[in-house]
Amino acid sequence: MAATGKLERFRNLFCGVVFLISFLGLSGCGSDEQNAGQKVIKIGQVSPLTGNIAHLGKDNENGARLAIEEANARSLSIGGEKVRFELISEDDEAKPLKSTIVAQKLVDAGVIGVIGHLNSGTTIPASKIYNDAGIAQISPSATNVNYTNQGFDTAFRVIANDAQQGRVLGAFAIKLGAKKIGVIDDRTDYGKGLAEEFEKSAVASGGEIVAHEFTDNTKTDFTAILTRIKSKEADLIFFSGMDAQAGPMMKQIKNLGLNVLFLTGDGGQTQQFLTLGGAEAEGAYASSPGEPLDKMSGGKDFTKKYTETFNQSIQIYAPYAYDAMNALISAIVAADSVDPKDYLPKLAAIEHAGVTGPVSFDQKGDIKRGTISLYRVSEGRWAYIETLE
Repeated sequence: MAATGKLERFRNLFCGVVFLISFLGLSGCGSDEQNAGQKVIKIGQVSPLTGNIAHLGKDNENGARLAIEEANARSLSIGGEKVRFELISEDDEAKPLKSTIVAQKLVDAGVIGVIGHLNSGTTIPASKIYNDAGIAQISPSATNVNYTNQGFDTAFRVIANDAQQGRVLGAFAIKLGAKKIGVIDDRTDYGKGLAEEFEKSAVASGGEIVAHEFTDNTKTDFTAILTRIKSKEADLIFFSGMDAQAGPMMKQIKNLGLNVLFLTGDGGQTQQFLTLGGAEAEGAYASSPGEPLDKMSGGKDFTKKYTETFNQSIQIYAPYAYDAMNALISAIVAADSVDPKDYLPKLAAIEHAGVTGPVSFDQKGDIKRGTISLYRVSEGRWAYIETLE
């Protein structure tokens, strides 16, 4: 009986293992059958997926992923072959050195184009690697003018640059009644670039820069900086950096009793800024490239798709990442080729009807239709003011 019981248990175990192997084998075959005859086309996406602005990086990734999923649902054929696009997403941690490492990793992985990076400070150093590899790079969010001033025919962006944004912000600061302005920038390529453009515009509009202070993008204590600006009797503070710092800065401005206007760029025009700033964020002003989401031609439909797919709200750049990916795929379809030598001319001449508006590029790779919208925090929400070119 004991030997028979052991034999029976062994037989049952063997049958279970065979069933499991068969099940897994069938599942694998089903997946292979589904993708049979499809050529896999890899496209990269790079943004900070960890760290204090990971919420923005994930937003970019989601926008790019949604475009990929929709393209695959159309069962596209390129060069007579059925293709399936695959998103290869990398985390550059918003660090310039890491950005070049992941850029080379994507090139080595055989991606045919890249959507990214998010930050100007990571987009610019990575751009040389993509240019050397001859593949397209479309940033949904990097605004520093130097990105497209390098002469790379692989570099594009679908968002207005800092020259446009800084010009609007500087003039707006004076329109608000500011005469003495204190500037703080985070010393990233984004922060420095936008601050420089802002200062030029503010001075040209009649303002005076009474202080220019510096921090870095990891700090959250600005007491010493703000105290120095207070001593200069500034009536407006312009912060050139991201929401992870702008929010806490607002609290410290109020705690120090500074009676100043607060203005920032697109890095601060987020829901996260409102969360971090709390009640002290009330009355703050910010800009953001493009029109408000609900005024974009496809904004409402995109918002519905995004929230249903990812069960979260859009932060800021997801529609631009979505348009960037769709512009790239449209260029590939128009060229009927995944070879960058074939599709790059199509991309440079693209006329794509995007969610954010028409997507087309000038000779440098900048978006032709660059607009800037202005907002004010009112009753805990970003209230739209106007859109300017």
